[in-house]
Amino acid sequence: MTYRVLFICTHNSARSQMAEGLTKAMFPGRVDARSAGTQPGSVHPLAIEAMAEIGIDITGHRSKHLDEFTNERFDLAVTVCDGANETCPFFYGAREHEHAGFPDPSSVEGTHEERLAAFRQAREDIAAFIRNRFERFNSEPTKRYGL
Repeated sequence: MTYRVLFICTHNSARSQMAEGLTKAMFPGRVDARSAGTQPGSVHPLAIEAMAEIGIDITGHRSKHLDEFTNERFDLAVTVCDGANETCPFFYGAREHEHAGFPDPSSVEGTHEERLAAFRQAREDIAAFIRNRFERFNSEPTKRYGL
């Protein structure tokens, strides 16, 4: 049986999208990851770029409202931003809830490279959380994607 996790963020544009992509790549067939937002926007181009750097393609992802998952059941719901944790600290379709707040990379200003560095850092922080949180689902350590 596949463990199901829903990553929740306000806009479902960066952190939750990266978490979904990373989890699917790191635990294929073992952890079914989805993502949603309380006020969805669109997937951030720098999130797509940061993920592409490590070979994970999220260009086909779209921002989804949390309501799309009202009738689905999850083993775990994880809020990945403080705003979503305040707005939606509890998702009724999940058995367990957890908050793992990560700084918002889209709030960083500067050059393209400075902004991309913030997305890279978010990607690495989220990957470390996912690796630690779901390691019991790996039969062998994952070395793909440089994570």
